Amino acid sequence: MKKILVFTVLSAFLLSCSDKEKSTDTDTLIASKNLTSIKEKRVALQIEITKLDEAIASLDPKKVEALVSVQTVKVTVFNHYLDIQGNVNTKENILVQPELSGTLASLNVKAGQRVSKGQILGRIDDAGLSQQVASLQNQYALAKTTFERQKNLWNQKIGSEIQYLQAQTQMISAQRAVAQIKAQLGKTIIRAPFSGTIDEVFVEKGQVVTPNQQGLMRIVNLGNMYVSTSIPETYIGKLKVGTEVDVFLTSLGQTYKGKVRQIGNFINPNNRSFGIEVSVPNPENLLRPNQVAKLKIIDYVSKNAIVVPTNVVQEDGEKNKFVYIVTNVNGKTGTAKKILVKIGQSSDNVTEILSGLSTEDIIVTEGMNTISDGMKLNF
Repeated sequence: MKKILVFTVLSAFLLSCSDKEKSTDTDTLIASKNLTSIKEKRVALQIEITKLDEAIASLDPKKVEALVSVQTVKVTVFNHYLDIQGNVNTKENILVQPELSGTLASLNVKAGQRVSKGQILGRIDDAGLSQQVASLQNQYALAKTTFERQKNLWNQKIGSEIQYLQAQTQMISAQRAVAQIKAQLGKTIIRAPFSGTIDEVFVEKGQVVTPNQQGLMRIVNLGNMYVSTSIPETYIGKLKVGTEVDVFLTSLGQTYKGKVRQIGNFINPNNRSFGIEVSVPNPENLLRPNQVAKLKIIDYVSKNAIVVPTNVVQEDGEKNKFVYIVTNVNGKTGTAKKILVKIGQSSDNVTEILSGLSTEDIIVTEGMNTISDGMKLNF
């Protein structure tokens, strides 16, 4: 009994000395400031720690079990989307320009006012064109009377043909002169090119105006809105007129249902893309030109697809895609099994599985990174 006691004390003493010696060796190594030796020492210690962890994992029964979350595989409809950004536009958004330069004699509208197509928005001083119209109309009336009288004489075989033709020519010239001056006078009237809302007025009554970049006012119609964007040329043939599109307006936080109404026929050589237009309803008049929109365009549909969360699909060292399923299910326990899969497209954080899984398979959705093939699972 004394011998055993002496041996135990001696062992403890030697182990204590060994620990002190190792600690001393480490402290001495650090004090030496030899970077290479310090790194080698750290690698050696890491190898030893890894061996100890493996021994613990093989000896401790609690370490060979894993707590995971699972999900049963179902057949569902899978839609793949093309996500792309676009801008809201409208064909009816213009700066109203004067057709003639002159003094703005009247201004009949203000910002925010609704106007109808053809409504008079203002007038430019005609600078005497009205008087010229009256004078030319008198000349036309005289020429017309002269022609009619000459025509009657000609019908009675009185007078010469030259007199008849001259009277006709003078009447036609006077008629054209009246039409021309009236057209010129009509340009002094500023009319609404379409129905809409006066967004902003840039001029005031009495101001001298002329065609320029700013214009007189901006008129906008929000009833015919669309989103324009450019699509990579690889999608030629995948998009059709009438394809439904989810249009998300970031500024409004709302999603609108739109449809592709036009597909471009020209490929831009600079970015290898073509343009499309997506019509968007605007019942609440919340859409505005130049708003940023995010488009989700359906370019692939599978009505009977097996899909899994994208994050459960892993890749091994041989570039094989795989997931873990649960076999030997008994209540809330089972065994992990690695299954190689062939994947299709991914969208909205789910991935289509083309082969490898069947309906009613139970896949591991959480904790799959900490398990291995054959491990006991709790869920």
